[in-house]
Amino acid sequence: MPDLQSSIKKKGSHVTQIIHFVGGEKRTFEGVVTNVVKQGQFTKLTTIDGRMVLVNDKNVLCIEVFSEEQQDNPVNTL
Repeated sequence: MPDLQSSIKKKGSHVTQIIHFVGGEKRTFEGVVTNVVKQGQFTKLTTIDGRMVLVNDKNVLCIEVFSEEQQDNPVNTL
């Protein structure tokens, strides 16, 4: 299967995803490995601890993606 070059790879090697479902439910998945995301009717996500999460795309409104890797820039505080 060819690599579809998922855009979440730009966030780093692993990310946290918050998936918002139709009906108002949302779920947070931490440690999603970005280089093994497989898309189809069910998107398959693998986590760093070995879990596989299958998400039925037709039930998803949006997905928030956050990098889990350390940032080089410190956060400015007032």
